[in-house]
Amino acid sequence: MPLPFLTADRTFETASESALPYDDPDRWRRPYRPGPWRVGVAALGLLLASFVLFAAVLIAPAGSLSAAGAVLAAGLAIVAGALRLLCMGVWVSGRGLRRVGLLLTRTVPWSRVAAVRTAQQPVRWLGLPRTVQGQALVLVRKDRRPDDPAPLLTTHGLDFLGRPAAFDRAADTVEAWAAEHRRG
Repeated sequence: MPLPFLTADRTFETASESALPYDDPDRWRRPYRPGPWRVGVAALGLLLASFVLFAAVLIAPAGSLSAAGAVLAAGLAIVAGALRLLCMGVWVSGRGLRRVGLLLTRTVPWSRVAAVRTAQQPVRWLGLPRTVQGQALVLVRKDRRPDDPAPLLTTHGLDFLGRPAAFDRAADTVEAWAAEHRRG
């Protein structure tokens, strides 16, 4: 049984990132792959969750059930946080543009999008308060002031830190979705 994703004749980065022709355009999809920083942090969170869940199994017969339940709830919260971290990012469909954050998801229909463009500006480094000079894919909405655009993707975020070519591909893809669906 051949496993093409493990063979040496095709590298991971050369795989096609475009949507398949039979895919539903109204299905939400992320037009880029999650970055190594995001996947690494989520993997460490799941590793921590496995230890916490194992501790809950050990506490249940040895200690009180309420303590085991509290540790189990903490382990499940860590798993939910790691899975939500993997889902974070920009998603597009025929209905609009969706920005998924850790606690909040905002959807903007294409009818409210004035422009999606790349801008050189100070951006947050890994989402922390420290800012550095970089590029950002910004969303200009019709119902908001044009001088205060919301950044969707940045070159120094969890998905694109150290991968400027991946940022350029993702920004071009989101801009193409916006250009195609704002007209129609």
